[in-house]
Amino acid sequence: MNAEPSPTPPPAALGRARSDRARQVADVLRGQVLAGDLTGVLPPERMLIAEFGVTRNTIREALDLLRADGLVTRRPGIGTVVCGVKYPHGLHRLAGLAEVLREHGTVTNEVRAAGPITAPAQVAAQLRLDRGAEVTYVERLRRLGGEPLSLDLTYLPADVGAPLLERDLAGNDIFALLEEIHGQRLGVAEVGMEAVNADPDSATVLEVPRGAALLRWERLTHFASGRPIDLEYIRFRGDRLTLRARLDRLPA
Repeated sequence: MNAEPSPTPPPAALGRARSDRARQVADVLRGQVLAGDLTGVLPPERMLIAEFGVTRNTIREALDLLRADGLVTRRPGIGTVVCGVKYPHGLHRLAGLAEVLREHGTVTNEVRAAGPITAPAQVAAQLRLDRGAEVTYVERLRRLGGEPLSLDLTYLPADVGAPLLERDLAGNDIFALLEEIHGQRLGVAEVGMEAVNADPDSATVLEVPRGAALLRWERLTHFASGRPIDLEYIRFRGDRLTLRARLDRLPA
């Protein structure tokens, strides 16, 4: 006769370090906060202890992790309160920032630079231009609800980007303007993402401490015809954005 399988022990009984268990708890609570399932005052410690099967010190360490990320704060006489907001950015479609986040507030653009420059070699290669070709460069500080959200550096072929300089870049997404001006739909974009530390200039512009975590995107967008026309390097504040996507498993 086969022996009955042993029940899985609760996390506190797995012999793992308290810091590991605290991180597990923090990840679950973080997901609930970002999804809007936890708002206002968090449940009292005794309830969290019972829910996660861990010690009081583990719960307190988990809450310290969330406080360090600016998601919650401790208010004497009240408890631990949700205070941070991160905005979801879906990865399922190609859209401008204002389109994606319009339900969360108004996205505005502070144009820091705009005009023709000689394309760096790597930029020219990605846009399929001759070495030394002229491109249109646009640098913007994007704000959501008045607070800095991202620093965008954009390169476009001269024939595509030059007409943008005659338009309102402060009040419009570049994607919408490109489709309107050129009468072509955007097609696909190739996106790479990595975490970087804020350099002194980025930290000043985005109003974060030097060395703060930023999410850096490199995005190459094409017209529906397949022509690459928009190369962007974007630095998002890591404390203000969370990425969401649905991924389907396809046959190999």
